[in-house]
Amino acid sequence: MDTEKKIQLKRELGYFWGVNFLIINIIGAGIFISPKGVLEYSCMNVGVSLCIWAACAVLSMTSSLCSAEIGIAFPYSGAHYYFIKRCFGSSIAFLRLWTSLFTGAGVVASQALLLAEYGIQPFYPSCSAPSLPKKCLALAVLWIVGILNSRGVKEMSWLQTVSTVLKMCILGFISLSGVFMLVRGKKENVRRLENAFDAEFPEISQIIEAVFQGYFAFSGGGCFTYVAGELKKPNKTIPRCIFTALPLVTVVYLLANISYMTVLTPREILSSDAVAITWTDRVIPQLTWTVPFAISASLFSNLVVNVLESARVSFIASEQGQLPLMFSTLNVHSSPFIAVLLIVSMGSIVIVLTNLIQLINYLYFAVSIWTLLSMIGILKLRYQEPNLHRPYKVFLPFLFITMAISLCLVLIPLVKSPKMHYIYVLLFLLSGLLFYVPLIRYKVKLVWFEKLTCYLQLLFNICIPDASDEQMSEVGN
Repeated sequence: MDTEKKIQLKRELGYFWGVNFLIINIIGAGIFISPKGVLEYSCMNVGVSLCIWAACAVLSMTSSLCSAEIGIAFPYSGAHYYFIKRCFGSSIAFLRLWTSLFTGAGVVASQALLLAEYGIQPFYPSCSAPSLPKKCLALAVLWIVGILNSRGVKEMSWLQTVSTVLKMCILGFISLSGVFMLVRGKKENVRRLENAFDAEFPEISQIIEAVFQGYFAFSGGGCFTYVAGELKKPNKTIPRCIFTALPLVTVVYLLANISYMTVLTPREILSSDAVAITWTDRVIPQLTWTVPFAISASLFSNLVVNVLESARVSFIASEQGQLPLMFSTLNVHSSPFIAVLLIVSMGSIVIVLTNLIQLINYLYFAVSIWTLLSMIGILKLRYQEPNLHRPYKVFLPFLFITMAISLCLVLIPLVKSPKMHYIYVLLFLLSGLLFYVPLIRYKVKLVWFEKLTCYLQLLFNICIPDASDEQMSEVGN
């Protein structure tokens, strides 16, 4: 390695990269595939469903700003893990790490399988695609993503830009086509929105369900806590990116839904498993086959970002002494190569062993628990460390709104459809203590891990990152 080149996670990502990163995290396959959930729980009331989409945008903004306080006050890559450790101690932080190792693998596996499904389905127009080709394609894509991540964050900037442009072009085309049809004033198109609030008004419980459906489509706003240690001047960059990307996504989401409802009736939307494909088939049938490929391309960038985020958690946990030293090693591209290899390998195992990632719902249930705990942690630190340097403090009502949403996401599944699976999830969370007590609490050393670390350093040309105080010194700039 070049002895004059420092090997460390570097602050080289600015505003433009951050906006792309946030848009990629928020816009996934949901807006292309199934916006029908909001309409279904809105009792097919078009006006109410559009209002719920707008409300979900506001709720997403509040949760993103809460995460922004964490990323700005503790500008490390994997800041949410470091934050939990500071608020609640080493044992709770290890349980957070334990959860993220498996949720990260489950999420990237499900995204790879979904990408493969939409990429290969056009070749099987009259039936479902076979399982083996889907799994092979999913594995190939996942390892390609791993290779891209090992090249460093800066090398992936072009991919983020292309993906963001592609997503916005697709949604922009759908949105502008709907606006054009409304302006043209064709009766069957305009009639669907003229009396938008005439349908049955939903009950409060149904509105709450609809909010959860829409809120899921806006999830991902807290992603900056994963890369806060690689952003230039995070105290300025993070809020600016949030206030740029989220309003843009909100406008595009609302226009896309208006376009769907202009072309399709509410019943047609509810009967469709992929609304964007149904919309394209109605407006431009010749392009119907291109939509699945566009969705696959969109999911590819989400997959890249999720591998990046999961690897950052393993990296910071290793630096904090809760994972073996090998996971904090970097290659010449300043990428946590072994951490990336871990998440890609675990995701590959899930792909091979699973047809449908049914556990993802339960994994998101676990993520909601940690989101709630993070919000409680913000309040806890406000009280216990009032003099902590906080360049940005989230408005308290926003914090309580996010806490309420997270609490509902935890309690509603338990009340509405109590299942033993949720008990299994809680037991799984606590099972991390079986590893924490001997390995972290009593510091039992595994000699073969040290030998393996040395061997991997030689094999992959990786090393322990150089010590640097850059991350904290730039916060005040």
